[in-house]
Amino acid sequence: QVQLVESGGGLVQAGDSLRLSCAASGRTFISYAMGWFRQAPGNKRDFVSGISWSGNNTYYADSVTGRFTITRDNAKKTVDLQMNSLKPEDTAIYYCAAGELGEYWATTRQFDRLVHYWGQGTQVTVSS
Repeated sequence: QVQLVESGGGLVQAGDSLRLSCAASGRTFISYAMGWFRQAPGNKRDFVSGISWSGNNTYYADSVTGRFTITRDNAKKTVDLQMNSLKPEDTAIYYCAAGELGEYWATTRQFDRLVHYWGQGTQVTVSS
């Protein structure tokens, strides 16, 4: 079993930056793609960013491209999301995810079948 724990969320003003971190623990038999999703009240959970097991491939939702950067450190079993130029519409609970076929997370509505582990979520609130 894999446990994912997010940190780094908070309340910031528009234009500010935050860095989210996700720490994985537990035994793992295969390498996972990892990434971030977010969910605002009344909305479905949406893809934000993903990264392949090697770290060589990264993926971003159109709404965050150019503002967010995802990285991973397999030795530390962590994945980070650097969020710059934050906007009020970025306000949501952000969830760390680990799974397979990360290249499809951005393009399919069925990502629940590909994500095998979810973190508990961390709140990001951006005021105008």
